[in-house]
Amino acid sequence: MPISQKQQLSLQQKLSPQQIQMIKLLELPTVQLEQRIKQEIEDNIVLEEEEHREDEEQPQQISVDEYLREDDTPSYKSHINNYSKDDKQRTVYISGGRSLQEFLIEQLGYRNLSDREMKLASYIVGSIDDDGYLRRDLSSICDDIAFSLGIECDQSELERLLDVIHELEPAGVGARNLRECLLLQMDQLPMNTRSRRLARKIVTLYFDEFVKKHYEKLMARLQVSEEDFREAIEEIRHLSPKPGNLYSEGGTDTTPYVIPDFILDYHDGKFDLSLNSYNVPEVRINRRYMDMIRDMVKADGSVKSEDREAVQFVKSKIDSAKWFISAIKQRHDTLMRTMREILDYQREYFKDGDKSKLRPMILKDIADRTGLDVSTISRVVNSKYVQTSFGIILLKSLFSEAMQTDSGEEVSSYEIKNILQQCIDNEDKRHPLTDETLMNILNSKGYRIARRTVAKYREMLNIPVARLRKQI
Repeated sequence: MPISQKQQLSLQQKLSPQQIQMIKLLELPTVQLEQRIKQEIEDNIVLEEEEHREDEEQPQQISVDEYLREDDTPSYKSHINNYSKDDKQRTVYISGGRSLQEFLIEQLGYRNLSDREMKLASYIVGSIDDDGYLRRDLSSICDDIAFSLGIECDQSELERLLDVIHELEPAGVGARNLRECLLLQMDQLPMNTRSRRLARKIVTLYFDEFVKKHYEKLMARLQVSEEDFREAIEEIRHLSPKPGNLYSEGGTDTTPYVIPDFILDYHDGKFDLSLNSYNVPEVRINRRYMDMIRDMVKADGSVKSEDREAVQFVKSKIDSAKWFISAIKQRHDTLMRTMREILDYQREYFKDGDKSKLRPMILKDIADRTGLDVSTISRVVNSKYVQTSFGIILLKSLFSEAMQTDSGEEVSSYEIKNILQQCIDNEDKRHPLTDETLMNILNSKGYRIARRTVAKYREMLNIPVARLRKQI
């Protein structure tokens, strides 16, 4: 019997803690980077925020060992700003204010709640998303409260507190589904008209039929005229399906922070690109700890037994500080390297912001140009913004698939989506266009596109199917 031998080799790559931290730094937008650096300064005693002085003397080099050589961290590594003090100051546009959660907690402060109730209600508020919905079930929130706050509570207690939250502004906040959201808003309206009473009846008893737009069936069940039914539907349409947006749209006071990560100027046919270092501290290693080691280490490099533990502790902190400073610089280098290639790829678009000039661009295109991994490019563009003369642009929005026309020309999927949006905006709402009809329209314009692709782009535009767009 022949003997067969098989040898299998497997190669596994594990990321070091430093590499994981580097990835996390790369993902951070400017606002969070500021917070991360300040946190590192608090956690690492040898790091300090640098106050730059032009006349500051360079530290003396001491060759006791690698931890005593201050030249290991030259100024270019400890400075995380990417432009000098001689560069012109650019205006950075920031919108900021209270979040929806802060606004709700502020209102809770005016309610007669005990300390325990305030803690529990605040935790519930923290689980409400930006749309104003509570999408987590109360039993899970109970478990989280017990784990994080050490407070035992039951679902009924949270239900009572959720009723309090339902009374807050904006109306409908804290709802667990669309039906509850609409009913909460109706609770704050006087039911003094026939159309409002009918609207409430529709949402309460026939919500599924209403959502599916089975209007003829509804009118038959309710035994109402088309005119009365239309007025009731209008009452429902005046309500907000996303109450959290009502707060966000209320003014600049309530808009979340958007601080651009890059600043791009275009003058006289030339681009000027820089990283935004708004309010981001510059860091360096505190010399006091260098001097501490210098005093503890003898000329021959030996250390007294009673000082050994202290020296090892300071050495580990210096190691960590050096790595952090280097990681910050590497982050900035990677961001600038990526953004320069995006700028070169979409040069025509960045001149005036004309979206029709956007070229098809995927992550791999920029990865090939930079020599970086696709996952790295993904982390760079995620949640990063660039400030231009025509507004603040989310980098992720610049990426799109390539589509081919009948002539063989490649166009951006953004162009397809734009045409799709225009077709739907101009359609007869009594007879909305189906996906197949939209496919035929696009094909007649020279775009090779399948019906399933039309459906995909329509969903990406948050546009419902034709049946749900129908109006009476």
